[in-house]
Amino acid sequence: MSRSAPTRLPPEVNRVLYVKNLPYKITAEEIYTIFGRFGALRQVRVGDTPATKGTAFIVYEDILDARQACEHLSGFAVGGRYLILHYYAPAKGEAAPVDLAAEEAAVAQLRARVAANEAAAEDEGGGALDDDEAERKRLVRQRG
Repeated sequence: MSRSAPTRLPPEVNRVLYVKNLPYKITAEEIYTIFGRFGALRQVRVGDTPATKGTAFIVYEDILDARQACEHLSGFAVGGRYLILHYYAPAKGEAAPVDLAAEEAAVAQLRARVAANEAAAEDEGGGALDDDEAERKRLVRQRG
């Protein structure tokens, strides 16, 4: 496949295509045959549950191959059905990646604050605790 000079791609273009309206009996091999004409495929995932039947995710090695496949196969008839292709876009509102180091630091700060508050409470009202509760706190401190 010959490629012309690099062109600016729209922001929604990516290597992953979401295909809808596939025949329910289509196999992964048939999908490789249809979509492989436009470039190397990295992965094909065909829906196999009742909610995902007739859909597939196609991942190309190259973004330009995915673009070409999307342009040429949208509306293409397969098994009496017309394919609907979209570039995969994660659902809006998906959770942002968690910064584990920041979360661990926040937990350590909270633990230190709780320990300081418990120590201050013991110093202020040490005689106010009944024997059972004092023993329980002592055991908790030994374990933690």
